[in-house]
Amino acid sequence: MVFEKDQLVVYPAQGVGRVEGIRTYEIGGVESDFYVVRILSNNATLLVPTANARGVGLRSICDAEYGQSVLSSLHDWTDFKGNVGLNWNRRYREYSEKLKSGDLVDVAHVLKELIFISQNKELSFGERRLMEQAMGLITTELAFALERDREALQQEIEEIFGGIAGENPE
Repeated sequence: MVFEKDQLVVYPAQGVGRVEGIRTYEIGGVESDFYVVRILSNNATLLVPTANARGVGLRSICDAEYGQSVLSSLHDWTDFKGNVGLNWNRRYREYSEKLKSGDLVDVAHVLKELIFISQNKELSFGERRLMEQAMGLITTELAFALERDREALQQEIEEIFGGIAGENPE
């Protein structure tokens, strides 16, 4: 897949960015082309090899239909068990991997699990950070996909879960 200048893309665990262009760099005597991607949430610049952009998970933002289905999935608690039985260290590694996958469904699952766990016990600092990261990844991509305000979308998601640490969503 070829990405164009000014196209919105998603880089796993970093979020939505804008392709600023393609630059060629010589590395180890070999010239390679890289997408220059500016991450919108923190203004960081990433260089993503054009030859392996898919391999590292760079993708277009989801379409509105898929975005709406992910948002709707946050309302659905049927068959949801949560990962409460694992110790926090194992959960942290598992959730980090899901966030790095770049799959919005995985990110939504991490958010749901962490909110579910937070309603029964205090999250570790790392888990709270992961929950904030998951919320940021979801709200930013869905805001662009659904053409909605990010803050309003975050408020809607927080209301789904009773204000994050509020009442049990079941």
